[in-house]
Amino acid sequence: AVACDGRLVAARTFGAAPTSRYVTYSCTKALVAGAVWKVIGDGLVARDTRVAEVIEGFGANGKETVTVEMLLCHTAGFPNAPMGDEDWSDPRRRREVLASWRPRWEPGSRFVYHGTSAHWALAAMLETVTGRDVREYTRTEVADAAGVPGFQLGTPPDDQTEVLDVVGVGEPPGRDDVDAGIGLDVSAAGAPEEGLLRHNDPGVREIGQPGGGAIGRAADLALFYQALLADPTGIWDPAVLAAGTAEVLCDLPDPMTGVPAHRSLGLVIAGDDGHAFMRGFGDSTSAAAFGHMGAGGQVAWADPVSGLSFAYLTNGHDRDPLRMGARSHALSSRAARCRPGSERAA
Repeated sequence: AVACDGRLVAARTFGAAPTSRYVTYSCTKALVAGAVWKVIGDGLVARDTRVAEVIEGFGANGKETVTVEMLLCHTAGFPNAPMGDEDWSDPRRRREVLASWRPRWEPGSRFVYHGTSAHWALAAMLETVTGRDVREYTRTEVADAAGVPGFQLGTPPDDQTEVLDVVGVGEPPGRDDVDAGIGLDVSAAGAPEEGLLRHNDPGVREIGQPGGGAIGRAADLALFYQALLADPTGIWDPAVLAAGTAEVLCDLPDPMTGVPAHRSLGLVIAGDDGHAFMRGFGDSTSAAAFGHMGAGGQVAWADPVSGLSFAYLTNGHDRDPLRMGARSHALSSRAARCRPGSERAA
């Protein structure tokens, strides 16, 4: 899907009904970031608020210095800390698990992508400061307010009839398959397939994993990013929105790619250092483009220079991360070359 000037320009679905919905995996992080920006703007927390001041017991085991910004920038130091679905559903057990996590290094000193852990903590913080279920809060205060109710965290089983199950496709790379052109060990890239397939469980979809469990269509994400470009309904404080969409707050090296992470307050900025494609953007977006990618090669971004936003979702998880990345790069590059008002863009 491609959008511009607050409206959907084009949307196509291949191999499935146009009404089909998808697990958006880490593209979900933009929705949760939007909720955190909202509570920051409302004065309920600040970027430098220590999470231990909000969540009871969180500061145990060396996490007392972890801040809200560290969670959003993936520098908190516990990238693989686990949270079981049953643990999250039990408030007492949830607190115990969050307290048990232990940083692997000094918080704030390194960037390592936190696939799910940081956003479990962010969700717990959101529920504490708002007094509301994080699924309900993200729906009413962010998605509905942005005009995209179809982008939702936590979908009840009776509302999942159009959600497509995720399937693995293609052959995986060999363990020694290294692409010399970009220097990536692709055997270590990507999310484990078994973890992705868990989202075929209606109960897991209903829980709404805050780091990667939202449901939506490509059109929903493209329009959500239009809201991030202009905020026509005034959801966010302008300074906080800028920190999320325009300010690079973390440029520590990403150990997966070897290039600076270029992380904002919850998203990724393309940048002008020649490494935008390593961050998931195409070769035609401007340096100011911002967005977030998801497992399976999913991608969503907006470009303040062109005014375009783009989203690509799939329920086919390509087992070859290199091939998957090339596909996403090509789609983003083509979308970014569309121009508002042209017949090709329409």
